Amino acid sequence: MGILRRFFYKWETRLSERDTNRVIRPFDWGLDFITKDPPKSDPASFLVDYAERAVRESDNYHAFDPVADYSLTDGHLTFTSPLQTIYPTNNTVHGWFFPKDPGRVVLVLPQWNADAQSHISLCRMLNAFGVSALRLSLPYHDLRMPEELTRADYMLSSNLGRTLQSIRQAVLDARAALDWLQSRGYTRFAVLGTSIGSCVALITAAHDARINVAVQNHVSSYFADVVWRGISTRHVLRGLDGNTTLDDLRKIWMPISPQAYFHKLKGTKKKSLLVHARYDYTFLPDLSIKVIEEYRRLGLTHSTLGLYCGHYTSGVFPFNVILGMAMCRYIRGNL
Repeated sequence: MGILRRFFYKWETRLSERDTNRVIRPFDWGLDFITKDPPKSDPASFLVDYAERAVRESDNYHAFDPVADYSLTDGHLTFTSPLQTIYPTNNTVHGWFFPKDPGRVVLVLPQWNADAQSHISLCRMLNAFGVSALRLSLPYHDLRMPEELTRADYMLSSNLGRTLQSIRQAVLDARAALDWLQSRGYTRFAVLGTSIGSCVALITAAHDARINVAVQNHVSSYFADVVWRGISTRHVLRGLDGNTTLDDLRKIWMPISPQAYFHKLKGTKKKSLLVHARYDYTFLPDLSIKVIEEYRRLGLTHSTLGLYCGHYTSGVFPFNVILGMAMCRYIRGNL
């Protein structure tokens, strides 16, 4: 391990361990979160079949009934999530609207465990570049967090079915937010997602024709591989340990994996900026390189940005300024 790699590994590890409230939650197939009639045996096979069907019928899987209760007060947007869960607090979507250009707008999707202030500065930077922005809270985050939680564990955990449901909910919430933006006269749409938000952004872009530009800040092909190998999800892996394999987890979580949807971008002329960090121990570099290789293989229009930092350190000065400027420039130049 070279000097820089050792330096960033120690820095990334230290930043990843700042939070002392991580909980190792018990493993659960989570069938009740995805079906009203769970089987009495062989839950693994049921989940694999469910995942295969969801990917095969992904347009239906990511469809929803129109939302009718949008409300905007002092820049704070609320509406009922198109996918209702058993957690009432989570079923109201919250967004913060930063209007600027009447025609161009960016839907901003933060990272896992982002607090309510995360990405607000980025939205203001987008405004400075002449573009409107809507920052959306992800399921189980900040104002959507159930009382029993201190972290957004229900969005990603060793409960397999609930994790499937939460990412699907995030995609439907994002598409419903686009409906509201369109109703306000916006005609050119971009989506910018960071970390788990990047995964949601890709799936949303693949299923919504209105999105012309996608910025994916940290990229990976398979959802399962990030959880299995990344330093941010070691506590989740401990809950999974002995209950499933990486190969099976890839299959079960395929509906929430970008890998399942790259082909849907072919021929759409959508433009993408793929951001990866060379010293990333959460979205490991080999996982990001596979995404870039897949874009090249499919001939998808894209640019890449390789940062000389890690996952957590991309949010630390000066890397955060370099990254923010690059993303804003890309959106202004391509939207």
